[in-house]
This record gives sequence, C-alpha cells and structure tokens, in this order.
Amino acid sequence: MKTKALSIGARSRRFVLELPLERPDGFGGVIRSYAPGPQVWGAMEMLSGTERVRAGRPEQSLTHRITLRYREGVTGAMRLTSGLRRFAIRAASDPDGSRQDLVCLVEEIRA
Repeated sequence: MKTKALSIGARSRRFVLELPLERPDGFGGVIRSYAPGPQVWGAMEMLSGTERVRAGRPEQSLTHRITLRYREGVTGAMRLTSGLRRFAIRAASDPDGSRQDLVCLVEEIRA
C-alpha cells in the first residue's frame, strides 16, 4: 500500500513526545507521570468528535491523525503535546513500511 508522502512544509506543528515514568504507589500499583522527550514536527488532521453523557456530565472525545517523520520505539504508553493540548497515543504505525512516516492515531486529553 503506497501512501501519499507529506511535504516537509505540511509538518508545521511542533509536538513534544512525552515519555512515561512509572513508580510504585506502595499498594501494588503504579503512579504514572510523564517527562518531556524529543521535539518533533508533524501534521495533524481531525478524524472525529463525539459527545456523550457520563455520570450526568457531558464529555467530549476528539480523535486525530498525527503524521510525524518516522522514529523507532513510539508506543501507546507515550503521549504527544502541542502547547497546552495533550494527546494520548492509541496506535502508531509505519503505513507502508518505508520508514519515512509514522502515523499516530491519538485521542485528545481534556482536563
């Protein structure tokens, strides 16, 4: 499957790849925090937005596709940030195996 390559100018948004840090909570679980990692440039495209009522309150869910230059080791435990916006990585893959692009399907984290 050949995908259309993005020009370098299309990757105009700066992201920070945040790396997870886990430490024991003393009760058999872990406390996860994040440390800033490398800065990367990418293109972002909104895929869907839904609203649902949860515990009597409206809750929004926004999903995006973020295309970055290929890099090894990106997992769903990591997240991306752009300014004050945070995105949980749900899936990351090299769509055509050429090691040029890394496509991340993400969900925006709302506080």
